[in-house]
Amino acid sequence: MADNSYLKDLILLRNDPAAVPRVRDAAARGEVDAFYALGLIYAEGRGVTIDLAQAHYWLSLAIDQGDRDAELLRNIVGSQMTNEEYEAAKRLRAKPALQVVGPG
Repeated sequence: MADNSYLKDLILLRNDPAAVPRVRDAAARGEVDAFYALGLIYAEGRGVTIDLAQAHYWLSLAIDQGDRDAELLRNIVGSQMTNEEYEAAKRLRAKPALQVVGPG
């Protein structure tokens, strides 16, 4: 069973770079909650630089797995994106496999 305690931590934490690798590892294992969590991390800059393209990408992966909350957040992120950021998100989505990114 997946240990998705990182979701609880995101509620409590504002900016914790140390939490990001654990969430990335969970995303690399394909955990849907981690996709959502990375989307939130990148959207709000929690331990990383705000990157709306990455946020959109991770939220899209969560949506593909049926996460309705991710769809709401992705709509908010999308409304804040520039055309360049949206194109970057589309390029990430066009890659053939899950792309776990380095520190942002």
